[in-house]
Amino acid sequence: MAVVKSGKAALIIQARMGSTRLPGKSMMPLAGEPLVGRILERVKRIATVDEIVLAVPETSDNDPLAALVQRYGVSLVRGSENDLVDRYYQAARAVKAEIVLRLPADNPCPEPAEIERILAFHRTGAVDFSSNLAQVFDSGYPDGIGAEVFDFASLAEVWRDTSDARRREHVHLNFFDYGQQKPVQPKRFTVGTVDCPAAFRRPDLVLDVNTPEQYAYMSALYDYLYPRNPRFHITDIVAWHDKLHTR
Repeated sequence: MAVVKSGKAALIIQARMGSTRLPGKSMMPLAGEPLVGRILERVKRIATVDEIVLAVPETSDNDPLAALVQRYGVSLVRGSENDLVDRYYQAARAVKAEIVLRLPADNPCPEPAEIERILAFHRTGAVDFSSNLAQVFDSGYPDGIGAEVFDFASLAEVWRDTSDARRREHVHLNFFDYGQQKPVQPKRFTVGTVDCPAAFRRPDLVLDVNTPEQYAYMSALYDYLYPRNPRFHITDIVAWHDKLHTR
């Protein structure tokens, strides 16, 4: 029988200035504020998360990111540049999290209600790794509005046992491969998700910022939607996107 998980939940956002495809993207403006700031603004509306942590590398070029935490009232942990497993482990340990929510800082449109949904699902104890960060098992989610959730105990196990450099850099590859749509270690870590609501079931929609083209798209999205409603919803994004692509 699944056991309900009631421990402290921390949302940890990984950010850095040294992106290889789009350097400095974390501080690029969206409707007049840094990209990471817009993420923090949205996730602070999540009612069921106990703490929000910005996890950035220790290097001095990431100091502008570190300075944002006072402005947005979140916690800061600094760690490894490329070993994301260690950065998440140290951040979770620092805030004594029992449940970890992972959100990359290249997803500027996190949807608070959907992150609450995946956290509630994970707390049921049904699986070891829960995700609606992108489509999982035909769940229908757009790429970039949800989060990944896993127990600190699972993260500690990965931190202790994983030596592969790629898996150390890409935390999810220890649990689930989105490209292959299958669990990586099914006998060790079970994977689950929730179905995307029909109103925005759009797995074709990618809301990441990894390239200049994606940043231009996201900048236009924010310039249009944010002045009309700073708390714009994923359904607003879908309507804007579809109108843009039917001109």
